Amino acid sequence: MRAILVREPGDETVLVMGEVPSPPLGAAELRIRVKAAGVNRADLLQRQGLYPPPPGASAILGLECAGAVAEMGPEARGFSLGQRVMALLPGGGYAEEAVVHYTAALPVPDAMSDEEAGGFPEVFLTAFSNLFMSGLGALDTGQTALVHGGGGGVGTAAIVLTHEAGNACFVTAGSDEKCRKCLELGATAAINYRTEDFAARARELTGGRGVDVVLDHIGAAYLAKNLAALAPGGRVVLIGLMGGAQTEVNLAQLLMRRLSMIGSTLRSRPVAEKARIVEAFSQRFGDALAEHRLRVPIHRVLPLAQAAEAHRLMQSSEHFGKIVLRVD
Repeated sequence: MRAILVREPGDETVLVMGEVPSPPLGAAELRIRVKAAGVNRADLLQRQGLYPPPPGASAILGLECAGAVAEMGPEARGFSLGQRVMALLPGGGYAEEAVVHYTAALPVPDAMSDEEAGGFPEVFLTAFSNLFMSGLGALDTGQTALVHGGGGGVGTAAIVLTHEAGNACFVTAGSDEKCRKCLELGATAAINYRTEDFAARARELTGGRGVDVVLDHIGAAYLAKNLAALAPGGRVVLIGLMGGAQTEVNLAQLLMRRLSMIGSTLRSRPVAEKARIVEAFSQRFGDALAEHRLRVPIHRVLPLAQAAEAHRLMQSSEHFGKIVLRVD
């Protein structure tokens, strides 16, 4: 099969199209003939040699894909040959075929395009698990979230999910234009982090109380302000470290205001944990997905052979929503 390969760790020019053997099919796995694959920042990190795949996972880039079931292992259940599916992958999406445990796949609604489906699983399941599941954000009825990177894949997914759930969602973005698009998508408020203090603005928007959950991919550079933005009993859920991994924090804030800091990744979770996330998502938002209320904003679709251009575009942070690779 054709796949995008990484010649050596480096910039986007190390991405090349190559031929590799089709992945072996496990007893409980689906083989997907890939039609589209989403591009995520984790792919850029892996390309640079900074985010290796979990043990046993494909070394090919790509954490999500959509296509049709081409083959099923004897223990795979709930799907049929030829059925349109989208899947959460530990790796392997930038290819003509991918294999995945059947519990990490979701049916694609008829109204959803392959490109939308290819950019759905990683970001929507990341946003859902970290905002809503117990032990993480545990966002309850009437509670409020602050989501950084509102114009990115996880950010736009978070806006869509909180809007569907009826929770207020404040987001940060790096331009007035992105803030406008976040509001159009359903954000309650959008804060330009280049011109505003997001912690002060979050407190102002909540009448001085603060937000219940902060979903953050920046890390060290934002930690102090994230804590300042929280209401008593609030949670910071950290899913990335774009702004550094080391900083100082006043632990007295955590004690006096009963705050929590929670680290979370999705890719390295065991199959059983991913299955629980997919099942919980289906129970909570399955009807909204089937009725096409969970829309994926797509910034651009590029052919698989132009993966390097897709990475350049993502690195520039000029996109809003998903960048998707089409596999012809």
